[in-house]
Amino acid sequence: MGGREVEESSRSRKVVNLSVRRKWLKTKEKWLVVVGVVLHAVYMLSIFDIYFKSPIVHGMDLVSPRFPAPAKRLVLLVADGLRADKFFESDAAGKFRAPFLRSVIKERGRWGVSHARPPTESRPGHVAIIAGFYEDPSAVTKGWKANPVEFDSVFNRSRHTFSYGSPDIVPIFCAALPHTTWNSYPHDFEDFATDASFLDEWSFDQFQSLMNRSKEDPKLNELLLQDNLVVFLHLLGCDSNGHAHRPFSSIYLNNVAVVDSIAERVYNLLEDYYKDNRTAYVFTADHGMHDKGSHGDGHPSNTDTPLVVWGAGVEHPKPISSSSHGDGHSDCGTRFVDDHMHDTPTPKEWGLHGIERVDVNQADIAPLMSTLLGLPCPVNSVGSLPLDYIDMKKTDEVEAVLANTKQVLNQFIRKSQTKEATSLYFKPFKPLGHYSSLLDQIEDHISNGDYEAARKLSENLRDLALQGLHYFQTYDWLMLMTIIILGYIGWMTYIVLHVLQSYTSLAGDILTKEQADHRTDNTRKVQLCGCLFLGLLSIILFMEQSPPLYHAYTTMTVFLWTQISSEYRFIKALWKQLHGREINYFTKVLAACAVSVFILEYLVNSFTERKLYTWCFLTVGVIAFLYFLKSIPWRSGIPFFVCGACWFLSVFTLMPAEIPDNNNLVIWSGVMIILIGAAGRFLDQHTEGNKFWLTICNSDAKKSKFPMLFQFQALLVGLASVMVSISTSHRTENQELHVWHQIINWSIAGPSMVLPLFSANGLLSRLTSIFLGFAPTFLLLSIGYEAVFYGAFALVLMAWILFENTLIYSSKVKRLSSSFNNMEDNPIVDGRYLQLSDIRIPLTFMVLFNVAFFGTGNFASIASFEISSVYRFITVFSPFLMAALLIFKLFIPFLLVICVFSAITKLNRLPRLGCYFLVILFSDVMTMHFFFLVQNTGSWMEIGNSISHFGIMSAQVVFVLLLFALTNVYTKDICIGSVERSSRKAI
Repeated sequence: MGGREVEESSRSRKVVNLSVRRKWLKTKEKWLVVVGVVLHAVYMLSIFDIYFKSPIVHGMDLVSPRFPAPAKRLVLLVADGLRADKFFESDAAGKFRAPFLRSVIKERGRWGVSHARPPTESRPGHVAIIAGFYEDPSAVTKGWKANPVEFDSVFNRSRHTFSYGSPDIVPIFCAALPHTTWNSYPHDFEDFATDASFLDEWSFDQFQSLMNRSKEDPKLNELLLQDNLVVFLHLLGCDSNGHAHRPFSSIYLNNVAVVDSIAERVYNLLEDYYKDNRTAYVFTADHGMHDKGSHGDGHPSNTDTPLVVWGAGVEHPKPISSSSHGDGHSDCGTRFVDDHMHDTPTPKEWGLHGIERVDVNQADIAPLMSTLLGLPCPVNSVGSLPLDYIDMKKTDEVEAVLANTKQVLNQFIRKSQTKEATSLYFKPFKPLGHYSSLLDQIEDHISNGDYEAARKLSENLRDLALQGLHYFQTYDWLMLMTIIILGYIGWMTYIVLHVLQSYTSLAGDILTKEQADHRTDNTRKVQLCGCLFLGLLSIILFMEQSPPLYHAYTTMTVFLWTQISSEYRFIKALWKQLHGREINYFTKVLAACAVSVFILEYLVNSFTERKLYTWCFLTVGVIAFLYFLKSIPWRSGIPFFVCGACWFLSVFTLMPAEIPDNNNLVIWSGVMIILIGAAGRFLDQHTEGNKFWLTICNSDAKKSKFPMLFQFQALLVGLASVMVSISTSHRTENQELHVWHQIINWSIAGPSMVLPLFSANGLLSRLTSIFLGFAPTFLLLSIGYEAVFYGAFALVLMAWILFENTLIYSSKVKRLSSSFNNMEDNPIVDGRYLQLSDIRIPLTFMVLFNVAFFGTGNFASIASFEISSVYRFITVFSPFLMAALLIFKLFIPFLLVICVFSAITKLNRLPRLGCYFLVILFSDVMTMHFFFLVQNTGSWMEIGNSISHFGIMSAQVVFVLLLFALTNVYTKDICIGSVERSSRKAI
């Protein structure tokens, strides 16, 4: 009796301990999820502190020029969207489209190609021309619509600026400027259905009217006679016509002649008015135009724009010199901002081979205009003065270059001082540690008349200053990136420790009660040290006046590594346990890690190349066929089914992301879905006793309360197909959706998603019901091939289930069954420990989850999905409801994947939360890669996509968890057959 009491007492203590540990595990995992959500939200913001900080600084002194102004006034003509090649080349008849400006190039001015830096858009292009710096990356926070930081420009430095043109450009520079006269046409004028060259004529007419008024207005006349005046005409015609009609259209090419005519009329108007030859003229474009009628990226058709400069202070044409290497360029070996070499040959079609060509970076135009007017360069400019355009005395040339150098150097000094004032350990930019002595050397050379040496030294100093600006722009990058990467590594390490500790047999007897009590004391010491270290870092950051988010990044990282350090006893015991393993074990671990990294990197690349999934499923189809052929009798048809399903799905990522309308395809997809559902129903009812289907078709499962449920669901799918046809044809004919059609569509979609809850809870029967339940909604929201994708995707998910089922009931049954032994110490209810081979399940989930992202479009850009998808439910514009319907349609394939994933964890008796943490672990490997792929240069689409990719992966910790919670309603009561009974039958 005494022995039995002791045994019962021991058993009750063990039950109590298990109950306590289960409660502890649930609490820990809740906090782990909360930490994961907070960590990813905070770290997602880090890209704005690293990649998207404004380069603009304030507080620099102006550099007053020490040379006489070559011109009293300057005219800037910007032909928006004008390509260099279309401007310079001749037409089919051999005539040139811009005869006046060609005569300027040949007789009295200088020419070249101005190289724009992506994003090749109107606002950044004009800012580069007028202010001398490229796109402020912090403008991403304003949706690229405005510069978030005030900046200096040539217009700011002028005595007065007259500006006419587009309402999207002119107000950027003139709206807040007191010494300006400006006007812009209404937005309604920008009509793509018309020839937009009249917009250019409007700008000229406004300026001509101003000049005519001056003859009757003494004050205006007096103003026009002063020096340091700027006239800016923004000519939008080429841009609008390029978008609407393409740059090779006759309308666009005729617009080139229009802007040439305006340049001639402006020149004649001003020369007749002033008669003093003191006016300088600059003709250029902000960006080019792609053949498709778009712009924004770094294609040469977008970055190459014409530049023609003539008038007061401008050098006259020069024949090609020997230093030009025979291609018409001045000698220069550096690259432009658009990555083109200076020695790009001049096309023969331009007919300008005899005249020297001087290419510039777009930002170089701002210091050129300032120099011609004798004004200080804009203080935020990073442009370099192109001396080949200027006709000045040697001493004045050197002074102009030196003024440009000092202006750039002042920005560097200001950034250096600002950073030094807030840094406890300041690292200066060593190449410019002695910049004052370099300035003294330049002054000495000028005093001694050695202008060439002074010029070269000034240009070298300017280049160093530009390097220094980049150095301080990225000064905090290493520190921030280190903190963020350590944080991600810490998070992943902690996830691995948690999974090993809670869901694997490796933990052994490490966590006995005595050790746990002892560990608590040590844990407090580790946490105290972590708090002290965090306090020290916070004090340092506070003294350096760091932004609040810097404190958040540091806090998260230190917190994670403190938590890892507090597990040192477990890590130590784990190391001892692993140390005694055979080399084969470590080989398997390394092989598993290598395969995992390969798959995850493959998925990273798939974000930019959807076709990778085609190769993936073609390959998997062949491998799966060979595996099933070996494991299952070929007469079952399963090997052929799995291979066919994979190959069928591989087709969809070859199709265009913009889904073309195909109503018939959607209707026939409904038929296909019903057939797939019928096949699932047949297998569920007619495979009893087959060892490969024992747990999928569980005879012990609870039967459906509604025997006709399958027939009703199939009817709803058929009805949805009929409504697709009726609704679409009625809307096409009557340009509206009948209210009864809307009511019927909503009535089909809503209830159909609830019906799976009433189905039998066997694995195959429940999943078939879920597939049929979401099908009507998906069909009613489909317009083309994505409806077929729904069926193909379900077939591949079924193939996944068959693969996992075959693994269990193949020759490996005994080995797998043994893992269910000795489970009394496992805190996981109705489950087994995770094994190394189980990582295939979260990896497969990652692949299929991403196929759901990119199978029918680019999820990173919601614009790649057609808004007409929602027209069968609503046609009146309602952005929130339309967006909700569109997003729900995109989520349906994700719901299917997660339902199958949950079912497979039950099939394998795996802890679902343990597998969820592995999914998050793999997601964060991809997140770290995307962190380094974030772009702050290039087209807005490239920048936006890089942010979207990083954001999507960062959000998966929340995204997947919410979908798990939602699908748990459907999968929580799925019943799997007894493993022991099934194993005996299989054997």
